[in-house]
Amino acid sequence: MPWTTARTEPSTSPRPRARKKKGSPVKKRIGRVVLFALGAAVLYYAVEGGEYGTSDIIRQRAERNRLQNTIDSLRRDVDSLTRVEKAVRTDPAVQEQIAREEFGMVRGDKEILYRFAEPEDSTGR
Repeated sequence: MPWTTARTEPSTSPRPRARKKKGSPVKKRIGRVVLFALGAAVLYYAVEGGEYGTSDIIRQRAERNRLQNTIDSLRRDVDSLTRVEKAVRTDPAVQEQIAREEFGMVRGDKEILYRFAEPEDSTGR
């Protein structure tokens, strides 16, 4: 018996179409809530996520401003001390004032400086 393949004619009847499953309104609502939560999480990560989030940038700017104010204050202090150093090195009036206040020196014959010493303890100890 020779082998033959059976041929089938295409069916003339229409194929039944697959019906779309209609989910319940509760499932649709849950799906929307999950999708919204996922979108909110992505948006939050876009704004705050990573190494340099918005709050980190704001904190770093505040730190930069604080450090800049400190630097400005220290520069004023350095400038002031530089002026004082120059005055001590070159201004005779300032040198004389320091000599009087710090070392108790007097100038020439015009002034007499009296210093009173504490009395010695007379008990002999």
